[in-house]
Amino acid sequence: MEISLGLAVLRIVVGLLLAGHGAQKLFGWFGGHGFAGTVGFLQAKGFKPAVLWTLLGTLGEFVGGLLLALGFLSPLGSIAVFASMLMAVLKFHWKQGLWSTQNGYEYPLVLGVVGLFFGWVGVGSYSLDALLGIALPGVLFGIGVVAAIIVDLIGLLTSRQPAQQHQTAEAA
Repeated sequence: MEISLGLAVLRIVVGLLLAGHGAQKLFGWFGGHGFAGTVGFLQAKGFKPAVLWTLLGTLGEFVGGLLLALGFLSPLGSIAVFASMLMAVLKFHWKQGLWSTQNGYEYPLVLGVVGLFFGWVGVGSYSLDALLGIALPGVLFGIGVVAAIIVDLIGLLTSRQPAQQHQTAEAA
């Protein structure tokens, strides 16, 4: 079996699952809470302004997933997937440990690494990029990963709740 076909299968499955996950948060599809529910959730987690962080996260999953699935404008989809999953790992799953059975970071870590993988190796010959002859500069991936890490760190640092507020929230 050709490696490009295997890359396409992995890219399409992971990309569509991520797009679906983003659609839950963005549109309320597939049993999700929609944009307003996601804004409320992120606001409760200390993100300010919650609408901005909701847009970044939901579009990172939805648009990044679609770009990855289509193999279009690579490595932008890969960067978006990595950024969204890095935030998911560090902010929402880290404290529960590795395994997903305890709501840990196992699954978002795998998705983020898959995003990085396609950013490094490319999306293969069965992609819209190959069909349309699109080849964005390779340096864009490195710059994008660094930018994603910086943006995620800003989100993590600015969403930290003061100790007193955190204790009050836990007591409720």
